[in-house]
Amino acid sequence: MSEVAAANGSPSPAPTPEVPATELAQLALEDEPKVSFSDQFKAFSKFGDSKSDGKLITLSQSDKWMKQAKVIDKKITTTDTGIHFKKFKAMKISLSDYNKFLDDLAKTKKVELSEIKQKLASCGAPGVVSVSAGKAAAAVDRLTDTSKYTGSHKERFDASGKGKGIAGRRNVVDGSGYVSGYQHKDTYDNAH
Repeated sequence: MSEVAAANGSPSPAPTPEVPATELAQLALEDEPKVSFSDQFKAFSKFGDSKSDGKLITLSQSDKWMKQAKVIDKKITTTDTGIHFKKFKAMKISLSDYNKFLDDLAKTKKVELSEIKQKLASCGAPGVVSVSAGKAAAAVDRLTDTSKYTGSHKERFDASGKGKGIAGRRNVVDGSGYVSGYQHKDTYDNAH
């Protein structure tokens, strides 16, 4: 006991058990903390609705959530979710009604309810999950390849593809008497 605790007559606090280093390492390796189904319900019920308090969810918010969690696929479609959601005759439903909605949907489509809830709980925060590079990358590469430029555009770049700057954009007046772009300058035989 410490001297202060002994003087006051109160026992010293019990020592806190040390967490093993392996458990700390395991906790540190987890990408994101475990999120419950009800936490996800609250997050998605606020998604896209700044006035929402997180207690009621709309059909469109539910569909966004299910698409992000990959619950909506060939077996379960947005038509199915719409049919089952409209059975509640409300624009927004609570968490308890949402559980009934999921149960009814799972029974009708012969899918495990626990599997649906697990996907919904582990899909991450609302929003865009991933963005693909896009198909236009090859087209953009072709359009920005200066070695394929022709005509006056070709004159704006040197052999390495680096722009010449203002020198490549200015039309310098040539007082030789030939029109611009004439290829055979000074080749006319003076004997004629």
